[in-house]
Amino acid sequence: MQVKRGKRCIVIGAGELGVTKLGEFDEKRDTVIAVDGGLGYCEALGIEPDMIIGDFDSVDEKLAASIEMAEDRFPEKVLRLAPEKDDTDMLAALRWGLARDFHTFLIYAGLGGRLDHTLANMQCLLYLKNHGAEGYLLEEKGCIMAASKETKQFPASMSGRLSLFSLEKESVVSIANMKYPLSAYTVTNDFPIGISNEFLPGKAGAVTVHSGAVAILVKWD
Repeated sequence: MQVKRGKRCIVIGAGELGVTKLGEFDEKRDTVIAVDGGLGYCEALGIEPDMIIGDFDSVDEKLAASIEMAEDRFPEKVLRLAPEKDDTDMLAALRWGLARDFHTFLIYAGLGGRLDHTLANMQCLLYLKNHGAEGYLLEEKGCIMAASKETKQFPASMSGRLSLFSLEKESVVSIANMKYPLSAYTVTNDFPIGISNEFLPGKAGAVTVHSGAVAILVKWD
């Protein structure tokens, strides 16, 4: 699935990376934030982050030494957060990007690992949406995005599955050109009617959110 280009922020968390390279990474155009233990993934991928943000309370000794070295050499590139805070490390990183006028956030290693972090990162997608930005939680063959009062379109070449879940008590959605279509249907946050839809060969699928907000999970073949 193609993600709109523009001023983009690549965010690498500390969950399960699930990829051996960053799909659309453009070293000259994109800004990279390593979130806490995500610095280790940056080192493994051979990527020099533009910013390192986190409380670093759970990194191993080797990574802690790398962070301290970065603080000594480039203090402006490290934002050390207090462990006792309201924001997660990921949300703090997204706030940093929003404050610098980024509008597209590609988030790697934001899934897997601790379930509470995964759920928090899904909420962060809605936070970005509510602040005029787009966020994508990416893995090798999958993506999660938030949608609110808009249409998300998928190319006719897409194959795989799509699930959606209401992020509010009720959301009204339409699904077109997929195996299980819906027309202005009210989905709720306590009944998973939107799970495991399928893309149709040669059909450009679309999800329209008329009201409310949903999380859209795509798994492609």
